Amino acid sequence: MKLNELRDNPGATKPRKRVGRGPGSGTGKMGGRGIKGQKSRSGVAINGYEGGQMPLYQRLPKRGFNKPNRKAYAVINLGLIQKFIDEGKIDAKSAITEDALIASGLVRRKLDGIRVLAKGEITSKVDLQVTGASKTAVEAVEKAGGKLAVAAAAAE
Repeated sequence: MKLNELRDNPGATKPRKRVGRGPGSGTGKMGGRGIKGQKSRSGVAINGYEGGQMPLYQRLPKRGFNKPNRKAYAVINLGLIQKFIDEGKIDAKSAITEDALIASGLVRRKLDGIRVLAKGEITSKVDLQVTGASKTAVEAVEKAGGKLAVAAAAAE
């Protein structure tokens, strides 16, 4: 096979539709836009417009609120920590800090801190130091003989 022999699969590309190029093209005269009216003209933007009736998005009540200064935590599960320990990516004998979790590749970036959740099982005795943790995660780590220290900054 040579570079000049490379071809797309048959039917993979279609020729561009040339609108308004005479009656023989099939899309001549009005170019598929019909006769008169707003949509036949250029510069039309009628998304969500309901002909003067109050649009649906205005008829429905507003609901909810997004806190502008909310905290976004990087979330990890106990099962994943155990998996990384088994694979030797995290050293369970030393204290596992947030920086150690990032260095192992378990967490990409810290955001406003790392929060541990109790999904999965942990069997190793670990010393975790993170920003936040669920109550069940703390219990699971202590049950396995380790300890989970939560930083005071995450007192929410």
